This record gives sequence, C-alpha cells and structure tokens, in this order.
Amino acid sequence: MVRAGLTTERLVLAGAALADEAGFDAVTPSTLAKRFDVKVASLYSHVAGAHDLKRRVALLALDELAGLAADAVAGRSGKGALVALANVHRDFARDHPGLFAATRFPLDSETAAASGGVRLAQMIRAVLRGYDLAEPEQTHAVRLLGSVFLGFVTLELGGSFSHSAPEPQESWGRTLDALDAVLRHWPQVSG
Repeated sequence: MVRAGLTTERLVLAGAALADEAGFDAVTPSTLAKRFDVKVASLYSHVAGAHDLKRRVALLALDELAGLAADAVAGRSGKGALVALANVHRDFARDHPGLFAATRFPLDSETAAASGGVRLAQMIRAVLRGYDLAEPEQTHAVRLLGSVFLGFVTLELGGSFSHSAPEPQESWGRTLDALDAVLRHWPQVSG
C-alpha cells in the first residue's frame, strides 16, 4: 500500500535536502524512511532502491546547476561568461555541498545523455566559443575548467585554504584570471 502523500518527487526533494545537511553518502532509503516515518519497503513503490534514489538526486542536482548556469551566462561572453560560469559552480557548491557532490554521481550513458549535465556541458562549450577553440581542444578545455572548478571548491569547502593568507576569494579571482589567459593563449598542438 502506498502511503498517502508520499511521492517520488517528495522523496527526491527530501533526499536533496538530506544530501545538503548530512552529505550525499547519507542519502539512503532507510534514512528517508525514518524521516517520513514509514517502513523502508514503502519507499520501493517510488524508487527502485538506493542507487535509483541517488541517481534521481543527482539528476535533480544537474538540472538545478544547469539552470543556474544558463541564467548566469545569458548575454555574456569571453571572460565575463567564464567568471559567471565559475561563480555559479562555486556558489552552488557552497550553498548545496551535498547536491554538488551528487553532480558527480556516475550515471549510465543513456541517463547521462538525457540529464542536465548535457545542458551544462553545452553552456561550457558556448563559453569556450568566445575563446575560438576548435575540437578536440574544446574538449580538453572543458575538462580543464571542470577540474579547476571542482578542485578549488573541494579544497575550499574542506578547509584547506583556512590557515593561510590571502583569503580564498583573492585566489579565486587570480585563478579565473589565469584561466582566461590560458584560454586566450591556448597552446597549439605541434605535429
């Protein structure tokens, strides 16, 4: 019997909230069952198990991040678009650390192809068009940006920058300046 008021959407939203409160690893059917005061088996009419629950939270996170990125980069190009995109990633990670972790949950190819991750990658590529990078260099640049955004934010959230000057914000600005310079002067492949 399906408990009244319990829906897949409510479970996923509760999973997202739990991820931000306690970390993405804490998102489990048993934890959510306790929150809804139901037996774990009651959740299985809405999600297929722990993996499915996490997959759905990851899809929500990717959609949310892609929507924020689209709003941030709209009407911008070049360094302005790069900074807006970078700041969206950093702000999302600070405001939603569990959902930010969820964006890295491994998805199968079919699910990934239908996710907000595709829109996010398309926006990153749109930002890179302002730097006149062709394939396959564009793919390398997408990977560079993702690595820098993830690395800086992960270190910052983990407290790695808390014990030294200057403030992380200053380093963030310098990092974005450096990325802009690298993208404007992308190394040519010699062959």
